[in-house]
Amino acid sequence: MGIEVWAPRADRVRLRRAGHDDVELTAGDAGWWRTDVALAAGDEYGFVLGGGPSTGSATSGGGPSTGSGASVDGPSTGSGASPTDPGATPARPDPRSRRQPHGVHELSAWDDPASFTWTDQNWPGRALAGGLIYELHVGTFTPEGTLDAAIAKLPHLVGLGVTHIELLPVNGFNGTHNWGYDGVLWYTVQEDYGGPEAYRRFVDAAHAAGLAVIQDVVYNHLGPSGNYLPEFGPYLRDGQGNTWGASVNLDERAVRDFIIDNALMWLRDFHVDGLRLDAVHALHESGGSPVHILAEIAARVDALSAESGRPLTLIAESDLNDPVMILPREAGGHGIHAQWADDWHHAVHVALTGETGGYYADFADPHALPKTWSGGFYHDGTYSSFRGKNWGAPVPAGVPSWQLVTFAQDHDQIGNRAAGDRLSQSLSLDRLAVAAVLTMTAPGTPMLFMGEEWGASTPWQFFTSHPEPELAEATRRGRKAEFARMGWDESLVPDPNDPATFARSKLDWAEASVGDHARLLSLYRGLAFLRRTHPELTDTDRAGHSAEVVGPGRWVLHRAAARVYVNLSPEPWTIEVDASEEVWVSTAARHDRPREEGPLTLTPDSAAVVGPRTPPLPRGYAEYTRVE
Repeated sequence: MGIEVWAPRADRVRLRRAGHDDVELTAGDAGWWRTDVALAAGDEYGFVLGGGPSTGSATSGGGPSTGSGASVDGPSTGSGASPTDPGATPARPDPRSRRQPHGVHELSAWDDPASFTWTDQNWPGRALAGGLIYELHVGTFTPEGTLDAAIAKLPHLVGLGVTHIELLPVNGFNGTHNWGYDGVLWYTVQEDYGGPEAYRRFVDAAHAAGLAVIQDVVYNHLGPSGNYLPEFGPYLRDGQGNTWGASVNLDERAVRDFIIDNALMWLRDFHVDGLRLDAVHALHESGGSPVHILAEIAARVDALSAESGRPLTLIAESDLNDPVMILPREAGGHGIHAQWADDWHHAVHVALTGETGGYYADFADPHALPKTWSGGFYHDGTYSSFRGKNWGAPVPAGVPSWQLVTFAQDHDQIGNRAAGDRLSQSLSLDRLAVAAVLTMTAPGTPMLFMGEEWGASTPWQFFTSHPEPELAEATRRGRKAEFARMGWDESLVPDPNDPATFARSKLDWAEASVGDHARLLSLYRGLAFLRRTHPELTDTDRAGHSAEVVGPGRWVLHRAAARVYVNLSPEPWTIEVDASEEVWVSTAARHDRPREEGPLTLTPDSAAVVGPRTPPLPRGYAEYTRVE
């Protein structure tokens, strides 16, 4: 099969392997270098760029080794230097490496995706419409922090009613733990999680449990340690950057292919069902590009979906509030299948917490909740005080509501708070129950962040494990300075590189089955059951998603013939339930006879869902015991 690498900046490229002489690659067209050497699974290798002494004769036929191909620790020297020849130019990892057994600075290892025996041949896939997404971070989801350990928790997700698992980035980063957005080798699976073989086991097990897998991928920047791509070619834009560093050079055809091939790899070779595209507003390309990179990715993914016969989903994270993301390509859009709706989060967060600082200021408007319920975006061309200008555009009426992913909590909105505190660390159980009702009945596709379903008491903080002291200190200082500018108390900001910060962020599964945590979990399970059994709660026609403010802290939110009543006022609120309706769920009190007609009193900090009467369901199917 041979090996190839794109390295237009190199005037010479050699393949280095343990136990072999260096092998010269042959220069081809457009900066590509090739050799006919074949690698077996597990073989460690790297590329030596430019001049400098080889390890041995470097003949193309291989032969006896004069160096071991072992690695040298640390980013300054890179990987793959020969211990028998300290002057040998170090080897760099393969930019398309599938496995880094010794870390991102060391030699790559050949991974053969065909070696795994899949059991999901009959997996039909899962469309996103009508689904429930569960966002999790592998390293903090279980005490072990591995993909194999996460497999043991799949029955919990099935019982909760989850349909799609969304994994935070798993690509290779320097260190042992990280959110995942500091990745530098996009084709790898972090070894601390179990590497590519464990990833395949996880996806196969998820499919056996009826769960789809969505992988979060980052194409807008690379991490600060272990990024050797610029030594190979112009992967980054000179002099242009975004919030996280230099921008990826989307004007270079080979870089675009690097991204597209990566997206297809997850979907094809790892059998993943969808991708969440991180911060697509930070993808910059020149105005002369004939096709936007997102439209190009979407077209290729749609083609793969047709070929494989299963639905494949792309979800964009974008703060632009621009429906161009999800409009069909035939209508001038990018053809992405769904996008996150941060405005819904902001409206819910302000309603529940009363926080109005920073970007929350505009959402103090009591009409923010109804507007985002019915329209998706609050800023749809309106003035954003946080940005100092008009922002966004309306979502066209014909766009189905499932294309907006809605949530009350996610990794960003928790972890990018100074203390990484969840809603459970500041709200009462009653208000957490209201958050559950809003999340699970909203018109979009609901998403939960791991542990949200039981009101996890553990924070989810910003953590890193940079081995380089200078990088750890720069991250520590930058984090504190960022929150100081926003008016936060610096003393609340934990040290990202302190192992205790990572340890604090791990879920405590023992609490899920006790006390108020168990009560909240029962409510989430009941609400997920409602979504599956009442089509009003998955109806995608936005014409039936009206909403109104009926008083301070009180809203009525419509889902076709169903209504969601929210009372966050300090006074009780009595609503009428007529003979053709029933209370599907109420957090105000226990309902031994939930279908009884007549007035329903919503106590302060409670919510209820009322809809048409239906055939009898198991008694107490969505009961919730209010804690007095």
